[in-house]
Amino acid sequence: MTVPFNGVPLAGHAAVFTALADAGFTDAWSAEVNGTDGFTPLTLAAAWEPRLRLGTAIAPVFTRGPGLLAMTAAALAESAPGRFQLGIGASSPVVVGDWNAVAFDKPFARSRDLLRFLRPALAGELVDGDFDTFTVRRFRLERPPAVPPRIMLAALRPGMLRLAAAEADGVILNWLSSADVATALAETKQAGPDFEVATRIFLVPTEDAGYARTIGRRLITSYLTVPAYAAFHRWLGRSETLAPMWAAWQAGDRKGALAAIPDSLVDELIVHGSPAACRARVQAYADAGVTIPIMALMPTPELTSGGLPALLELIDGLGRTTA
Repeated sequence: MTVPFNGVPLAGHAAVFTALADAGFTDAWSAEVNGTDGFTPLTLAAAWEPRLRLGTAIAPVFTRGPGLLAMTAAALAESAPGRFQLGIGASSPVVVGDWNAVAFDKPFARSRDLLRFLRPALAGELVDGDFDTFTVRRFRLERPPAVPPRIMLAALRPGMLRLAAAEADGVILNWLSSADVATALAETKQAGPDFEVATRIFLVPTEDAGYARTIGRRLITSYLTVPAYAAFHRWLGRSETLAPMWAAWQAGDRKGALAAIPDSLVDELIVHGSPAACRARVQAYADAGVTIPIMALMPTPELTSGGLPALLELIDGLGRTTA
């Protein structure tokens, strides 16, 4: 499950983490965009709920220096020995450049270089050398974790997917249907047997299909107009389906862009329906090869009006319901 939850203060998440573990959820994964940072919610989870594994999806490779990213990851790995997986990725020009004042240059090379730096650094080795996108001089962690975290790389297209398979412990996918998983994983055939495959899956847990599709359309225009995600969906074969939406968006017609998205595409990319229906859709990702399907709950009228009790009930339903 993606944490933290909107509408619940961080200080109130102890009950949420307990509910997740009680319902059978194995993992709590964070994101890092413009809400909380990626590590604080997981630190709380590490302290409050020892049954959960933890992961970042993702910590951007640009917004922290190499040494600081290694220290932050090492501290969380020390707090939750053997339970933390560090997911890193390029993020986006908006997050990196517009919001963090860092040049979004050479995202593939920066991701590769951070991956190659973090592996020895988190093992407690001295790192001293020139990488293509940065130079590190005589860095060694003062407190290397006894169990270094597994490192996962966010990837959308063949080059990054192959890099993840060759050098990371797993890959993090995003914004694809269960039917698309095979296309992505075809590029990771060289990966080892313990290679993890995570993907974030957006859930709108309501049986009001009209409401769910409205939320889904807003999400799609927010993400799939970003150049990296647009290129990803062209590669997946959705150029014809998404062309009207892209054209309207480029022309500044936001309402037209929303209207250009067919219901069928929303239903492919957004999971919605009853808890049982949502769980069955998430299971389809697992059946396709995803080893860590990460649910991300979107707000619904039921959750908004019901507050924390409604959230805890939904968590129980999503965790325990069988299709």
